[in-house]
Amino acid sequence: RSPQADPARPPRPALPRAASRVTSFRTAAPPRRAAMERGAAGPLPLSRLAGPLLRRLSELLDRAAPGKGWRELAQRAGNRGTVRLSPLDLEQCSLQVLEAEGSPSWSLLKLLGDRGCTVVELAESLQALEHTEALRCLSHSGIKIVVQPDSQAVLSGQVVKLCCWATGHPFVHYQWFKQEKEVPHGNSPELVLSPVSVKDSGFYICRVNSESSFMFSQWARLEVCELQDTHGRLMGLPDNKLCICNQPQPQNLTVGDALVLECGAVGNPIPHYQWFRNGFPLANGSKNVYTVTDVDVGHQGTYWCHVFNDREDKDSKKVEVIIDYGSGEDAVYFLCSLTCCSFLLFQADPQEESSHRPVATDKVALLIGNMSYWNHPQLKAPMVDVYELTSLLRQLDFKVVSLLDLTESEMRNAVNEFLLLLDKGVYGLLYYAGHGYENYGNSFMVPIDAPNPYHSANCLCVQNILRLMQEKQTGLNVFLLDMCRKRNEYDDTILILDALKVTANIVFGYATCQGAEAFEIQQLGLANGIFMKFLKDRLLEDKKVTVLLDEVAEDMGKCPLTKGKQALEIRSSLSEKRALTDPVQQSTSSAESLARNLQWAKAHELPESMFLEFQCGVQIQLGFAAEFSNVMIIYTRIVKKPPEITACRAHITDFPLDLDVDPKETNKGTPEETGSFLVPKDLPEHCLYTRLSSLQKLREHLIFTVCLHYEYSGIEDTMDERKEINVGKPLIAKLGLHHGFKTKNCPQTCCMPGYPFHNPEESSPEADEYYIPSHCQPNSCPGVYHPNCACSSSITQPEACSCNGTSRILASRHEVQYYSPTVEKSNVPVETTDDTVELEYFLSDSLSFSEQQ
Repeated sequence: RSPQADPARPPRPALPRAASRVTSFRTAAPPRRAAMERGAAGPLPLSRLAGPLLRRLSELLDRAAPGKGWRELAQRAGNRGTVRLSPLDLEQCSLQVLEAEGSPSWSLLKLLGDRGCTVVELAESLQALEHTEALRCLSHSGIKIVVQPDSQAVLSGQVVKLCCWATGHPFVHYQWFKQEKEVPHGNSPELVLSPVSVKDSGFYICRVNSESSFMFSQWARLEVCELQDTHGRLMGLPDNKLCICNQPQPQNLTVGDALVLECGAVGNPIPHYQWFRNGFPLANGSKNVYTVTDVDVGHQGTYWCHVFNDREDKDSKKVEVIIDYGSGEDAVYFLCSLTCCSFLLFQADPQEESSHRPVATDKVALLIGNMSYWNHPQLKAPMVDVYELTSLLRQLDFKVVSLLDLTESEMRNAVNEFLLLLDKGVYGLLYYAGHGYENYGNSFMVPIDAPNPYHSANCLCVQNILRLMQEKQTGLNVFLLDMCRKRNEYDDTILILDALKVTANIVFGYATCQGAEAFEIQQLGLANGIFMKFLKDRLLEDKKVTVLLDEVAEDMGKCPLTKGKQALEIRSSLSEKRALTDPVQQSTSSAESLARNLQWAKAHELPESMFLEFQCGVQIQLGFAAEFSNVMIIYTRIVKKPPEITACRAHITDFPLDLDVDPKETNKGTPEETGSFLVPKDLPEHCLYTRLSSLQKLREHLIFTVCLHYEYSGIEDTMDERKEINVGKPLIAKLGLHHGFKTKNCPQTCCMPGYPFHNPEESSPEADEYYIPSHCQPNSCPGVYHPNCACSSSITQPEACSCNGTSRILASRHEVQYYSPTVEKSNVPVETTDDTVELEYFLSDSLSFSEQQ
């Protein structure tokens, strides 16, 4: 979450009332209607809206939820009194469903436009229906804000400039607001306050108008600080630099007095605050003023404030707060209370006790699900398991990288990138679902390209990854391993690993006991692993990690499906009460945090949605949706067709060979046909969909061709046009996981001669472009004792079982045998460059598959 998010942020100005992006803003008291329309282009007739925009609006209304469709819009418009709609009009609109491409909403919008309805009136009716998606479509067309205003903290008397620059056709108008009130003369891109005073503090926003459309900038918070030193240092302050101008003062207080400590800072970006007492961060100490209304001796100590923004950080001077017992009757009363009430007065304030809760400097998770094995049995559950865990961990403020079907070198490089995201105090979580085994106390994760039989040299050793995580001085190391732990009898390799450090922050959650198998529930529909089926119900609970896993183990033990087959095992050295719900709090320089954010963001950048104009006048939209960090869907739709063209169709082709795209699996009419069974409703309708998986294999930019075929009336020949599209390297492709694994922090399990991927010359040439903290040093690879190389096959016959009234099959995740796989593709869209509001609502709820369809 943005460090600039503030719970006290005011609602967006509500004029025009349709401009509100989310319906929760509609409760704000709007400025006067006349004030809002000043500087705008005036009420625009609905009939003058562009055809593609009207078509998009009609599509949204046609598939709207109950209570938000075209009939309700017609009723709202009729109730306003400016437009008269008869029952016959509504009947003619409804009859449009009988036509091949008929749309009742399109007919209604054309009717409203013909009868003088304006865009503002349409927007007000849509807001009354709380149809946020249609409002967003209506308000954002044609305007793009290229420079957003920045939040600032300044001194009284300085000159402040807030900037908002936008583009639009044919021209744009600006209007600044403070809170919900219009700023006088604030109708230019730059709002200048000279000189600024304390009363100018508050939230500012700029509305941009361009004919029928309008858009709001982001909120900018302005903090104006008054110098305590009357002599002032106004002229000596460097521009935009972080500077503490008001230092906290030492205090001598008596029990029962109020403690007020104040620290004032200026800078751009806006400073953030965290108060400390005796070296520990204080709860409710994230503002520039720290107060305790009724102090006791437990509040005595050394206080200071850590001030920071995205660029720099500073500490205020340290001050002593001394608490006296008082004198006379007060002192006698205090001593009596101390004796008779078991030292109650020495107990800390509840707020102070909560300050001792552990905190993380950041939270990072790597989730790997391997299903499509080349030489071993296929699995189904890892896809759903990784998706559900991704959704839950994001709710806990984890930065999540979720990957499906990785080869050995890709897994090693993914772990290497994961290590770059770790640092002192960071909570690191590694989840793996797939085939695995355990030899001599070491757990091994099996990549999808592992040979049959496989050995430790073909797999990743979890204990080695833990050793590398410890070198980063992480605050918590959690491993959730949803794999089998049976011994690989034909692999007698004994790894000689470097000793692990003695740290009290390690938690292993094994899906099954040592020497046993882990199972998933397989059936025709979606599948969950047994472990994830029970873990997902408790993961958001605010409990110590080991306590939470204990309760998951109890839940698993009550299920007849797993009795005698699978039981959760927990290994832990955790001494503190650390939980996955612990808050993220940065108490030192945020440079490392910025580097983590940039590195993580590289793996989650989608291409922007684009509109392609062809010479014949046809316009096609390309949109992109992320299912996982290495899986993306491209969808295409025709948004504009000249009337002289009778038919046209478009498809995408010529994908890079790295992705091994089957042309028969592209350009499908429904998301389900591409394997997107879980959330197809979040993708736009009436498109052609293409699924691109294994994006980590992409060596160059993703370049493909859009082919358009169209026919003119009276001409039998089909015309063709083609456009080549380059969208760069989307999502995880930017990190270059396809290269031979990198030698820095490499999590390899051994250094064997002839090891196919252990070649420093194959290290990614792009690695030098990434930020690597200075403390990340190359690590030597552990030695290995390797007397024999062989492998076993351990196969458990699946058993039929009944759970929740549905027939299921238990499938082991440790079946090592000669096998000819058939790959099944399943996808879970969770992000998209279009319709993001709907996705935000969707991602707020975790999926549940306890009842299979």
